[in-house]
Amino acid sequence: MILRKAKNMNKNKGSFTRSFIGLLNGNFLTRENAVHRMPYVLFITLLIIIYIGNNHYAEKTVRETDKITKDLKELRAEYITTKFELMFKSRQSEIAKVVIDGGLKEPIRPPVKIALKKNNGN
Repeated sequence: MILRKAKNMNKNKGSFTRSFIGLLNGNFLTRENAVHRMPYVLFITLLIIIYIGNNHYAEKTVRETDKITKDLKELRAEYITTKFELMFKSRQSEIAKVVIDGGLKEPIRPPVKIALKKNNGN
């Protein structure tokens, strides 16, 4: 009984080895039942094509994400710089410099509110 199992194991080992070698050298396509295996081969080919396409799509998405992240950092830096410049230029001292350079004088007296009285006679 043990001898019989050993023979079956050797037979299975040889069968597997022959099948694997036949797969590597392409003999499995030249046999009579190649037509029966063709749907599996086409299915595996389709899966490989989908896998490659998915890989390209993922790489493209990663590249776009990196580009958008870089653009966002640049825009954020530009925003902060512009905001600082606006805050600096909107100070009273800076506005006064621009007004004086334009030929105007800065008023010394504060503005006064003018109130009009209504005439009931007219």
